[in-house]
This record gives sequence, C-alpha cells and structure tokens, in this order.
Amino acid sequence: MRRLLAVAAGVAGARAVLRALGGQEALRRTNFRGRTVSLAGGPALAAGAAVSAAVAAPSSAAAAAAFTAGVGSGAVGLYDDVVGNRPEQKAAKGFAGHIAALREGRVTSGLVKIVGVGAAGFAASALLAADPGRPRRVTRAGRAADLLLGAGVIAGTANLLNLFDLRPGRALKVSGLVGAPLSLGRAGGLAAGPLGVAASVLPDDLDERVMLGDSGANAIGALLGVALAARTGPAGRAAALAAIAALTAASEKVSFTKVIEANPVLRQLDALGRRSS
Repeated sequence: MRRLLAVAAGVAGARAVLRALGGQEALRRTNFRGRTVSLAGGPALAAGAAVSAAVAAPSSAAAAAAFTAGVGSGAVGLYDDVVGNRPEQKAAKGFAGHIAALREGRVTSGLVKIVGVGAAGFAASALLAADPGRPRRVTRAGRAADLLLGAGVIAGTANLLNLFDLRPGRALKVSGLVGAPLSLGRAGGLAAGPLGVAASVLPDDLDERVMLGDSGANAIGALLGVALAARTGPAGRAAALAAIAALTAASEKVSFTKVIEANPVLRQLDALGRRSS
C-alpha cells in the first residue's frame, strides 16, 4: 500500500510539473524526426520520481539519498538542457570538449552537469552510509571505499541512462528492465516508486509529445543507482561500477542505436508503442 501511495504522489507531482512547464518556449526542441516536442517531460519525471522514491524508501536516510540524487541530477540536467542549447555552448562535445573549453577559461553547461551529477551522487552515497540498517565499516579506508563506490554507481548510472535517450521511450524502457529486479525486497520501493512514475510519462514520450532530455534521463538513472547502491556492499558496488564503466566506454566506440537496430528482438522492443510517423 505504501508503494502505491508513493507512486500516486509521484504521478500527481509529475503531472503538475508537466502542466506548469509544458507551454514554456525555452523547453521546445526538435527531435530526431523533426517534430517539435517539449523538454518538460524531464523535470516532470525528475520531480515525480524523486518524491515517489522518497515516500517509498525503507528509511529516512534512504529517502534523503533518493530525493537528493533525483532532484540534484534532474536540476543540473535541466540546466544543461536549457543553457546547452545556446550557440556558444554547442561547440563543446563530450568530456574532452568540456575540459578543452575549461582550459580556455569557459565553463560549459555540460561540465556543470558532470560536476553536479557527481556531487549529487556523492551526497546521496554519504546519506546512504548514515543509514542505521547498513553494516558499519570498521576502518576509515573501508568507509571511504564504500562511499566512493556508492557515489560512482549513482553518478555512473545517471550518465549511462542518458546515453540511451536518443529515441522516444528508449531510456524509460531500459529503466524498466534495469529497475524491475531492484524493485523487489525491503529496499525495492526506491526503484518501484520511480518506475511507476516513469510508466505514467512513457505514453507521452512514445507519442513524441515530450522528451526526457538530460534532466529526466539523469534523474531516473540516478534514482536507480541509489536503489542499486542501497542493496549492495563494496563488492557488489564495485562489480556494478565496472559494468557501468564498461558500457559507458563502449558507447564511445559503438553506437547503441546501431546495435539495437541490427538485432531483430531489440529493434522490435525499442519500437514497441512508438508512433510510426
């Protein structure tokens, strides 16, 4: 019952944000098909999913961690969505481009997002470490490793989900596949709540009325990262971080879109529910 109430609260919050921001001209963008859509789906998902995860969390520490990660990652993602669309910002591509711009004395919106997502992940990991239900690390090195691994998982998952947000509905479908097993057990509300809100946004995303942008994709990814970090120790976090890093590195060499389109099963799943024209 608590998880249902959490989803209901999150969906109501998401719809309220969508109504408030849906008509904002600054959030209008052209998608891959040339349609004009609204980026309001991103902050709507970020706000609703963060609230839902916090309400369904198993403890106050986990609730604070989820809210911090979801709102923090969503906010800096929205900043990049809006400011990054300016002509002077578009020249910097990828992490190397942001660093090159910094060397020239320019702070790009993309760099702000990278630092902001990392900071949100670190803060959320620190809040999880304060949960009385988690095992206490005896040594200072053990506590530091647990904290850094948790931060890496949260920030890394936020970034990874954003890499899938290249077609309508794709990032939310990937979120569902990743989050389904995380929604089980005592800490499952941390994933179940956001997935319920994501399901409410999915029809608008598939119909190309909204897009998630960095705000929505980073937020749902960060929240799934919190759900993963909350149920794993150092070994599990290290394994998860290694997998996240490998997929992120692979994305620099291989197009996820080409991989999906080359596989009949993945292609059908990716296109499921999406408008044909």
